[in-house]
Amino acid sequence: MKVQNKAICFLALASSIDAFAPQPAGRTSVRLQETPLGLDLPSIEAELQYQPGKADTAFAKKYGHLVGAKVKTVGEAFADFTSELGFAVNALYKNMVTDIVGTTHLIVVNARFQKDAVWSLGILTSLDLLLKNYPEADIGEKIVSALFKSAGLDEEEVRAEAKALEDWAQGKSKEEIEAALSGADSSSPLGKIAAGVKEDEFWMYSRYFGIGLVKLMDMVGIEMDKDEVYPIMEDWMQNKLGKSHLTACNDSDLYFKIKGKLDMMETMMKEIEIREKKRMAERLEKKAEQALRAADREDKLKAEVEAEAAEKETVKAE
Repeated sequence: MKVQNKAICFLALASSIDAFAPQPAGRTSVRLQETPLGLDLPSIEAELQYQPGKADTAFAKKYGHLVGAKVKTVGEAFADFTSELGFAVNALYKNMVTDIVGTTHLIVVNARFQKDAVWSLGILTSLDLLLKNYPEADIGEKIVSALFKSAGLDEEEVRAEAKALEDWAQGKSKEEIEAALSGADSSSPLGKIAAGVKEDEFWMYSRYFGIGLVKLMDMVGIEMDKDEVYPIMEDWMQNKLGKSHLTACNDSDLYFKIKGKLDMMETMMKEIEIREKKRMAERLEKKAEQALRAADREDKLKAEVEAEAAEKETVKAE
């Protein structure tokens, strides 16, 4: 019995050792042609020999030269922002500013990112909305400048691009904007941007581009309501530019949601300010009344003192 048990243990050990022993060399390929899917999976060897940026695809051919490029991290971008600003961000705005710095940095460092006038108009519109009620106006301006520098952007260039597009769109109608987006007016600033978007199969949408379109809608008289803007954004992105509209429509909804909250906050702040001014006026009025009463008492006391002194003089004279 003992011999039989030892034999069984030996066979089990031998089979387990074989599982880790080298197998005869040969090309192994996992194939799914025997399954209803009829698909092929690449061999393990092919996967091991993969080299970044060397794939035989249009994307790899366009961006393969960027393999190994040094890309600044979000942490480094925020450190640059903090160093450039030189002030502590107001506690109420700290989370929002941190999010803006990180989001903008991740957009800009993407190889597919293409800055244009619509994007520039969008980022300035966003910053104006978010920072317009910042307690210290001069610090708010410095936050914007520090943001652009931390992202490696030229603030003057961004503002100049946005201004040029605004000047062109001033007085235009919705139909003229749509004509430029659809390519009918390719000589216009917006028409050139639209042509570039359509030609680039790897064009990358980002939030500020969508907000730039929202700003153009505002300039041509479209009601600034999310239900009014949504179908127009869908039409402009999908039918005029030939790109997906989903993210842009979500961004426009988010823009109006934040705008609504900030408008409500601004209204509350104004109401608080009015109440504080009213209370201050009441306090000043009370102080003025007290000062008048004190002055009256002083005048009466002075008159009494003078009357008493006059009476004494009269008694002495008698």
